[in-house]
Amino acid sequence: MPDALIQHPFMSQSGLAASRDEDFVRAMLAFELALAETQEAEGAIPADVSRRMRACLESHDFDPSAIAEGVASGGNAAIPFVKAGRAALPDDLKPYWHLGATSQDVVDSALMILLMPRLERLDALLARCRRAALPLMEAHARTPMVGRTLMQQALPITFGVKVAHWALGLEQARRRLATLAEPGLPVQFGGAVGVHSGWETLGLTVMDGLAERLGLSAPVLPWHTDRQPIHALSTAFDGAAGAAEKLALDVSLMTQTELGEVAEPAGEGMGESSSMPHKRNPVRCAMIRGACRQIHGHTTVILNATAQPLERGLGEWHAEWAPLLDSALLLEGALEQAAVLLEGLEVHGEAMQRNLTVTGGAIMAEPVTRLLTPHLGTEQAKALAAEAAEQARQQRIPYADALEALMASRHGELSGEIGRADLEAATDPALYLGSSQAQVDRARAWLEDR
Repeated sequence: MPDALIQHPFMSQSGLAASRDEDFVRAMLAFELALAETQEAEGAIPADVSRRMRACLESHDFDPSAIAEGVASGGNAAIPFVKAGRAALPDDLKPYWHLGATSQDVVDSALMILLMPRLERLDALLARCRRAALPLMEAHARTPMVGRTLMQQALPITFGVKVAHWALGLEQARRRLATLAEPGLPVQFGGAVGVHSGWETLGLTVMDGLAERLGLSAPVLPWHTDRQPIHALSTAFDGAAGAAEKLALDVSLMTQTELGEVAEPAGEGMGESSSMPHKRNPVRCAMIRGACRQIHGHTTVILNATAQPLERGLGEWHAEWAPLLDSALLLEGALEQAAVLLEGLEVHGEAMQRNLTVTGGAIMAEPVTRLLTPHLGTEQAKALAAEAAEQARQQRIPYADALEALMASRHGELSGEIGRADLEAATDPALYLGSSQAQVDRARAWLEDR
């Protein structure tokens, strides 16, 4: 598979560099060495075993390709890894290698070890997005633009409140991930069937000490077929992906040539077409959405593997590994793009103002109807507001002018009750922004209270 051409570009390159086969092998080794140290500390194995084991294996050249070949016969990477480690040890240490553990303990714990730095990076990227969004929403707290529902013009909002919603989504995702990262992801240690067979109550003590040594959390019980930790992690990734994709979707729609309300940050070669020199494609948005769509698919795989049989999954457990790690790397890549996008987003307020007038003012038909209803009744008011908007669009005149002319020709009696100032106020989008400013203020307070 040409990973470097069709998969890796959507991922974080620094994340990829820290998640190679060699890194997974090192994570498995970290588990095994910490296990021996913990057992030695509890007097379960002779003194100095763990030090000698570490001295022998930390410098050992494990061959990831040979371990990979062994997966086909054992079903997971731990089995050939454990064999390779035992073969590299002197005979007197072999009995203490992988003592009391099972392959799932090794693989699950190694994945948690690999993912902890990724969670730290995701937190940093989401915090960077928040820092970029705050001044953007402040600067445009009163910049009116078209609010759109079902892809059609609806009523005015401000660009600031749109940014506030992007920021809230991303920050909620950050806080959700933080609840998993702050205590540490859980270690896995339960032995063959999850009850520390042959170790009695010492098994739980070793599990707790192992977690502390690895910088992971100690679960209440081993979680061999209780996949809630994986479910929580995967759905948290997916929630963050949804927030990033919302940002990218909105920005990409607003960059359309006919709208031109925002543009991605400029850069050498960014957004160029292979055949159309005039184009400036929203490539960052495409990269974000492409990564997030893959995450959604990976999440489905993990959700369908949540219920696992008896004391060890048969295929369900195996199906989790790649989607979980890929999701983390894809999300990291998407958030790298999102941070750059928010930090350099070009905002074209004049285009937003222009688009408010595209319908001849029809976007303001609701407040006009409200103004006219006490005098004409609901149906007549709606009809007059709509007709004036259509005339304004066709004749390319201000909505207030069209209204004033229609009222003079059909309802002259209103001239003393509804003046020009009333019409201009009712047709000014900047005066019909609802709670936009208050929402920006409220969002800012919540975002800053971190």
